[in-house]
Order: sequence, then structure tokens, then C-alpha cells
Amino acid sequence: MTDHAAIAPSEARTLRSYVYDPKIRGIFFQVLTLVIVVGIGWSIFDNTVANLARSGTASGYQFLKGRAGFDIGASLIDYSSDSTYGRAILVGFLNTILVAFFGIITATTIGFIIGIGRLSKNWLIAKLCTVYVEVFRNIPVLLIIFFWYKGVLSSLPQVRDSLKLPLGMVLNNRGLAFPRPVWGDTAWVIPLALLIAIVATFIVARWAKQRQMRTGQQFHTIWMAIGLIVGLPVLAFLAVGAPLTFDFPIAGRFNLSGGSVIAPEFVALYLALSFYTASFIAETIRAGIRAVAKGQSEAAAALGLQPATTTRLVVVPQAMRVIIPPLTSQYLNLTKNSSLGIAVGFPELVATGGTTMNQTGQAIEVVSIWLVVYLSISITTSLFMNWFNSKMALVER
Repeated sequence: MTDHAAIAPSEARTLRSYVYDPKIRGIFFQVLTLVIVVGIGWSIFDNTVANLARSGTASGYQFLKGRAGFDIGASLIDYSSDSTYGRAILVGFLNTILVAFFGIITATTIGFIIGIGRLSKNWLIAKLCTVYVEVFRNIPVLLIIFFWYKGVLSSLPQVRDSLKLPLGMVLNNRGLAFPRPVWGDTAWVIPLALLIAIVATFIVARWAKQRQMRTGQQFHTIWMAIGLIVGLPVLAFLAVGAPLTFDFPIAGRFNLSGGSVIAPEFVALYLALSFYTASFIAETIRAGIRAVAKGQSEAAAALGLQPATTTRLVVVPQAMRVIIPPLTSQYLNLTKNSSLGIAVGFPELVATGGTTMNQTGQAIEVVSIWLVVYLSISITTSLFMNWFNSKMALVER
């Protein structure tokens, strides 16, 4: 009896130690959460399948092979109304990537200029940059899209009154038409030469960095890189007989023929997203620069560096470790905001998917495609920016 009485408190203490062990409790609650989430997900899935069966609606992605039957105004790949729904959604995806790519480049450029301008000692420049930021970040992006589309681009002349621009370009309310390059059969040599030039530039840049770390002697690679990346493709172009002609646009009475056209819907969406996102990026840049200790600028000035050189070589590189994480969020926001292109008829992913959904009734499948595509784009962007952030991180010795 005495032995049992002695063992019971010991077992109780052991049980209490398991109950109050943070590691064990953490595992328990994680497993419990996973079970609840899986249960809710299975319940939603089972209910959805039952409702689809009850309404006689077919499920699955076989509809992607069906004939689309609708036209798309702007496409980076060949497309017609006889193409499949899958190809229509692919066209929308490529248009989304196109807007996001050029929008990110433009927004970053404008944001850096405005962000640094807000810290300028010139009163007028600083105030103008402040006005830009306060105006654009306090206006809904959809309103900015409508401003560019209805207020600016729609006021351009009709096709019959098109503006003749240099280099054979034509501007009207249908967009900006420019000569379309037509390459010959041997033109594949030119991108090959460009690829070789890029690889050679990368190799020389690494060699120059290792040489500088070893001997302290600098090797300026800028002009060498320009010579390789520009000169080698030009030499290849001339060597294969300049296989390039142009299809010039011709403005008729009601429409354009020939050439390539940048649609006003694309321009409105691209400019709106760029100017809107740039206002947030500018604040990120300003905050990052402010985070750099003032002593860094003072030390650079003591060494005789000019203010512009100090900003470019001392302040901005140190500020990047603060700038890059929130900059990633702005890139993701710009990409997701591209879905607002549906408001002006730009055929991005949501627009083409919405038309497909209306014609097929496959709402769940189309929405799942949207979710997977935007999630994939966001994760890819985040992974790249995290890699870039690790490369820009300060290395302590």
C-alpha cells in the first residue's frame, strides 16, 4: 500500500510535466488545428460535389479543351475565336505578366526618384515630390485607371485624324501603332550572340571582382559590358546580312492596318498601376534612407565625397536591407491590382477567365485557376526578392 501511495504522486507529476511541456503542447495544438482545417475542407468539398451532382453541373477541367468562341483584342500569342478556353486563359495570364513586368520596372524607377526627391534640400523639389505622394496614394487605383482611360486616352484624335509621329508611328484613340519588325530565317543568330555576350559579361565581372579582392586593382566592367551586349549582337546582325524588314502601320478611315498596336486599355492600366504603386515605393525608399545612420553621410563627406556620390555608393546600398522587404509587398500588390484591368476591357487573367466562366458555367474551376495562378506568381516573386535581399544583406567581418 505504501509503494502504491509513493508511485501515484510520481505518475501525477510526470503527467503534469507532459501537459505543461511547451513543446508537447505546441505539437498537440498544431495537430488539432490541422485536423480541424482538414475536416472543414473535406466538408466544403463534399458539400460542393453533392450540390453540383444535384444541379446536374459537370465538374472537372475538360472544358479547357472546348472552343472559346470569343475574340481577344490584345494577345502576345496567336489566338482566334476558334482557339480553346485554355488558350484564352493563357492569353490573359501572359497579359497579366506583361503589365506586372513593365509596371514594376516603371513604378520602381519613379518611386526611387520621388523618394530621394522628398529628401532633397531643394524646397521646390521636395514639396513637388510630397504632393505627388500625397495625391496618388490617397486616390483609389480604379479612379486613376479611369482618369487615364477616359480623361486622357479617349481624348486622342479619331483614326482618320491620326497623329503622324517619327519613325513611322501613328497615334490615335485606338492606341499607338508602330512598325512591326519582320525577321528573316537567319535571325536566330542574333539572340544567340546576345546570350553569349551576357554570359561573357558575367564571367568577366566575376573575374574583375576576384581580382579587386586579391590585388585591390579595379577593372571597370561597364564599358566592356556595353560593348559586348550591344556590339556582339550588332556584329551578328550584320554578319548574317541584316535579316530585318518592317511592316508599317497604315491609318485608314475607320481602322488601322499593318504594324503593331499598343492598346489604350493596356496603357491606361500600366500607367495607373505604375504611378499609384510608385507613391508607396517612394515612401519605402524615404524610410529606408532615413534608417541609415547620419554618421555614414558625415563620414563620406569627411572623405571628400560629393552628396550625389554619397547617396549612390554609401547611403542607398545600406538602405536596401530596409527597403527590399516592404518593396516585395508593393510588387505583389501591383501584380494583383492588374485584375482591375477588367474595368476598362483589358484582357488580363480575370477578364478572360470571367468570360470563360460565363460561357461554360464552370465557376469553381475558373476560380481555382485564378487562385493557383496568383498564388504561384506571388510565391515566385517573394522567392526572388528574398534571394535578392540575401544578396544585398550587409556582411559583417
